[in-house]
Amino acid sequence: MQRHCKKKITGFKDWEQLNHDGDYLIYPENIRKNLSIDEFSLSKGELYTFVTNKRGRGKKNTIVAVIKGTKSKDIIDVLHKIPLEKRKLVQEVTLDMVNNMQLTARMYFPESNLVTDRFYIVKLVMEALQYQRIKLRWEAIEKENLATKHAKEFAIKYISIILENDDTPKQLLARNRYIIAKKQNQWTTNQNIRAELLFKNYPLLHQAYKHALELRNIYEQTSKEIAKEQIIKWIEKTKH
Repeated sequence: MQRHCKKKITGFKDWEQLNHDGDYLIYPENIRKNLSIDEFSLSKGELYTFVTNKRGRGKKNTIVAVIKGTKSKDIIDVLHKIPLEKRKLVQEVTLDMVNNMQLTARMYFPESNLVTDRFYIVKLVMEALQYQRIKLRWEAIEKENLATKHAKEFAIKYISIILENDDTPKQLLARNRYIIAKKQNQWTTNQNIRAELLFKNYPLLHQAYKHALELRNIYEQTSKEIAKEQIIKWIEKTKH
């Protein structure tokens, strides 16, 4: 039944893309003025580059191209098969910060503006925030190790510092990993208590958290002019 459906009913054997379906698929008719380019891992860690139109919203007629791998040459070879008049229809391409993707988009969608996906910007900022937390945790571990070693030299049993919520400093820093990745209005009552304790003991981390939130809030701004002004100020503040 399965074989019959695939080879007879669906017309798979006569599919015009059958001879290259393992390397790429292409649907120029699905091009719209707003496109996205991104990479995805479909199975076993194998990466594919997807070109999609935003108007499709992930449903029928969304895919413009699927290319095996992320090499510029492979992507360029496939996009070159789309007629230039079709590619000139594109006014905006949303993509990540990888240079090869940007170069490809500029070459093959000449009339478009490139927009960096907010996900990648926010991800970078959150990674920097988490780096600060991890750095403080290693310092707390090192401090505890030195105190334990010092206590052994004097044949004294070392007792860890216990905070108000029964966490040690290193536990508090470890258990706030997911809390500082969320906005405050998403915290539970217990998470609010733990975060308040964290920020009281580590004011620099609190400052970094508030700074990261400021950037995320800029993306909620509906005015392009105001958002531009805010992000310039945020960059200057970051440098400071």
